[in-house]
Amino acid sequence: MKAEKTNLIDELMNDIIEPGIQRLMQTRYFTELRSGNLSPRRIQAWALEHYLYNITIAKGQVICMFKYAHDPELYNAFAEKFAEEQHHPNLVKRFGFAMGLKEEDFKVARPTFENLMHMSVVLRNRYLGSPIETRVSGFTNETILTRYSDEFDINLRKYYGLNDQGCQFFMMHKIADEEHTRDAANYIMRHCAPGEEQIVRDVADWIVRLNIMKFDGMYNAYA
Repeated sequence: MKAEKTNLIDELMNDIIEPGIQRLMQTRYFTELRSGNLSPRRIQAWALEHYLYNITIAKGQVICMFKYAHDPELYNAFAEKFAEEQHHPNLVKRFGFAMGLKEEDFKVARPTFENLMHMSVVLRNRYLGSPIETRVSGFTNETILTRYSDEFDINLRKYYGLNDQGCQFFMMHKIADEEHTRDAANYIMRHCAPGEEQIVRDVADWIVRLNIMKFDGMYNAYA
């Protein structure tokens, strides 16, 4: 049974998540970032959109602590995540300031439709979904974030003159989310019940598609 569940994680990575990351890396957003041709405004877009996303996620961790107060493993997982992620909106703002945004820009920011859809599905998985849906959603999002953080960190330094302070968010997530994804993968392997495998695949597919949609939406909404 353990081997079967390990195979499920391998299947997610090989058949859904890794191909999805490759599609994301081939979008106009990341193609232009790698060449240094992505407009500063579109880079600022990520700061504004991810700031809104991080606030939503951090508050969602608190709600999940209440939801899973009866389950020590899940409660502790969300408590630890909140302790870490409550500071992430400020790290994103630091990056935005390095790219020329002002405090007022964050105060008046509103999500694109595509980012709103991504946030909505993540929250649906947390509040209405099963524990497996919650962890698969996090596993997929954090695997993708780890990969594109590396892309941002390299190219923001190379073409846009940012230093460690401006890139701190990406530096952290290149490393920290690897641990988070291992924890989520271990949870999935231990707790995925017979018959839940297709749910796991579906949630991973949703999150991959939503991340691609989100970056396309940012590219289109910001000149």
